[in-house]
Amino acid sequence: QVQLVESGGGLVQAGGSLRLSCAASGRTFSSYAMGWFRQAPGKERDIVAAITWNGGNTYYADSVKGRFTISRDNTKNTVYLQMNSLKPEDTAVYYCAARSNSWSLRVDISEYNYWGQGTQVTVSS
Repeated sequence: QVQLVESGGGLVQAGGSLRLSCAASGRTFSSYAMGWFRQAPGKERDIVAAITWNGGNTYYADSVKGRFTISRDNTKNTVYLQMNSLKPEDTAVYYCAARSNSWSLRVDISEYNYWGQGTQVTVSS
């Protein structure tokens, strides 16, 4: 069983920055594909960014390209999402997700089998 705990959400003004962290339990974190998703009220949960087991390949949704950066530290069992130039439309609950025993980039929500509880990000205009 994998447990994921997100942190770093909060309230920020437009143009500001936040860094989300997701700490994972387990001794096989380095074999997980990881992703960040977000869900705004009344909307579906969508992918924001994804990263392969070794950080060698990443994916970004078009809406966040050039502003967000996903990274991971396998020595700390942690994946990060650095969010810069935040916009009000980035307001959502952000979820960390893991796909165990995966060596490929995973971008579809159905490919992930573990989820965190979510952290709220609110961007004021």
